[in-house]
Amino acid sequence: MATFLYKLGKLAFRRRHFVALIWVALLTLAGVGAATAPTAASSSFSIPGTEAQKAFDLLDQRFPGSAADGATARVVFKAPAGEKLSDAANKADIQDTVSAIKSSSKQVASVADPFVAKTISKDGTIGYTSASYKVSSMELTDDDRDALQKVIDQAKETGLTVEVGGDALQAMPETGATEVIGIAVAAVVLVITFGSLLAAGLPLLTAIIGVGIGVSSITALANALDLGTTTSTLAMMIGLAVGIDYALFIVSRYRAELAEGREREEAAGRAVGTAGSAVVFAGLTVVIALVGLAVVNIPMLTKMGIAAAGTVAIAVLIALTLIPALLGYAGKRVHGRKARKNLSADKPADARPNMGTRWARFVLRRPVAVLIAGIVGLGAMAVPVASLELGLPDDGVQPTDTTQRKAYDLLSDGFGPGFNGPLMTVVDAKGADDPKAAVDRVVTAIKDTDGVAAVTPATFNKAGDTAIVSVVSKYKPSSVETEDVVHAIRDEGKDIKADTGAELSVTGSTAMNIDVSQKLNDALVPYLALVVGLAFLLLMVVFRSVLVPLKAALGFLLSVLAALGAVVAVFQWGWLGSVFGVDQTTPIMSMMPIFMVGVVFGLAMDYEVFLVTRMREAYVHGERPAQAIVTGFRHGARVVTAAAIIMIAVFAGFIGSSEQMVKMIGFGLAIAVFFDAFVVRMTIVPAVLALLGKKAWWLPKWLDRALPNVDVEGEGLAKGAAAGERPEEDRELVSA
Repeated sequence: MATFLYKLGKLAFRRRHFVALIWVALLTLAGVGAATAPTAASSSFSIPGTEAQKAFDLLDQRFPGSAADGATARVVFKAPAGEKLSDAANKADIQDTVSAIKSSSKQVASVADPFVAKTISKDGTIGYTSASYKVSSMELTDDDRDALQKVIDQAKETGLTVEVGGDALQAMPETGATEVIGIAVAAVVLVITFGSLLAAGLPLLTAIIGVGIGVSSITALANALDLGTTTSTLAMMIGLAVGIDYALFIVSRYRAELAEGREREEAAGRAVGTAGSAVVFAGLTVVIALVGLAVVNIPMLTKMGIAAAGTVAIAVLIALTLIPALLGYAGKRVHGRKARKNLSADKPADARPNMGTRWARFVLRRPVAVLIAGIVGLGAMAVPVASLELGLPDDGVQPTDTTQRKAYDLLSDGFGPGFNGPLMTVVDAKGADDPKAAVDRVVTAIKDTDGVAAVTPATFNKAGDTAIVSVVSKYKPSSVETEDVVHAIRDEGKDIKADTGAELSVTGSTAMNIDVSQKLNDALVPYLALVVGLAFLLLMVVFRSVLVPLKAALGFLLSVLAALGAVVAVFQWGWLGSVFGVDQTTPIMSMMPIFMVGVVFGLAMDYEVFLVTRMREAYVHGERPAQAIVTGFRHGARVVTAAAIIMIAVFAGFIGSSEQMVKMIGFGLAIAVFFDAFVVRMTIVPAVLALLGKKAWWLPKWLDRALPNVDVEGEGLAKGAAAGERPEEDRELVSA
């Protein structure tokens, strides 16, 4: 591995014009593809194998042309103080608004008159009309949205309070200025780390190129592959973080090789051969974790994982090829002025202990105390996980100044909290002797179910063999009580099928959320086993050890539980909610645990590989275990610290997003990287290695023979240096 990458690094350095042109061409090609690609259609959210999805599919078959997945706009009206909606002037204004919505776009399928549909609250002050569209919200044009918004603005001029819920006016998530701040923080950290603007700019430039290629490719393929907007956001988030980190490690090692007196081309080859090996394996762990999300069998999550994995793969390739090419242009200017003067005067590098050395020695003196402090601290942070409630965010967690949130609150006030997430009960009476009687039996059973606030009359299809019954819970759509109502109705369905032959199933957004949560919970253990198992084998190959990969996996579990605990405390309990822009507490997004396991595991292994590989390298080259730990920290701690701060800054930048899902992911990943990098990798890892001593690098002989030797430490390169080969002869040496 090291030998191949060494050759690749030297080749990229020598052929820098050609390599740079290739990457510029790829970026241009991806950009043109994104600009000319058709607008992405609806990103369908399906959950194969669940009752909610089966019912949804049945509706498409039995109610053709109903556009079950079409966009909806629920326009909510509130009468001025002291008036009712039924007052003549208010009623006329509402009916005019309904007519205007109906004629606002050719895509409008139907609009219900609230006075005919009886969607007026008991006190007569709040009502709503539901407009359904023939196409999904993603397929609505700006003209369609503008026309609807114009009607709403005109309705507000009448004196009525008018707000809009549903997804027809759903805007693209905005990340705000904090994303830019995250990149700015990364730039400052790089400048401080390298002491050179040029060296600091290389990782930023290459990361932006990598993300540009990745996100542009996703945009170009979005329509063909049915990719949602969150897919590109995730790819950008992870691509920026790992792209900067991987380039940071290569540039840092290149500077170290120059400081040891090697020529520029040789330094580039050795930097890619050593640090590049760590980049490859770190990237592989991230890719395994992201692609492994496919085992959950939720298409949207699978696509998100694969797209993000593709961006990580691009980041690895750029670090191995474009970075050495750009280093060829930079020359020795990758060092600050002071370092360049020392190099030109042939002064030895500063041998004084740095912060990494001092910290490692501190941990080595008190390994037990440090280990206990780290474990207890993370354990305390993980306590809130015991109260974890899963769900998917609805309009109730939107910012309070949005029209969707205002409409949500008005409907809750006028009709009860469950009205914002009605349950759609589908009755397949094809196998019943008397379909109408079977449906009547269903309606009666649902009315008698605890927690049900209202049941609408059944709506039959043309064939008369399928009916829809809308059910309103007494509780909030995302509450545990509503979940109990769904399970109770489904339990009733078993008896009804036995008695009448009719099959009852519950769907709708609320039921789908419940089924998604259950499916994700069921997949968590198999996913953990797959990802951790594969990465464990990979790390055994890298470190030639059993205990080091085991310690890495256990440390990851500790950090991810602590991070989930912090997410629960902020988003579910509301602790420091105002600081992070959380207007409303909410159950944790159902895919958050499995998603964090996947992404954080991959990122956690980055720091494990980067830090411990340098220790392993020192140990292989003859240092004692304790001294190898100090050496690893002397060379790696500063860079790992910078990499972690950069990754935290990039992820934290997404906390400013207007989309609750993106905000939660950004916060969760940022806090997880903080815990894993600074508490687990920089504190617990050296304490455990200090206590294990030589046992840390133990590997059974039979396993040592079975595992391939990938030479991550660059032992072959070190032998070449010991043989006294001149730099220009290294190519022949390593190929011999």
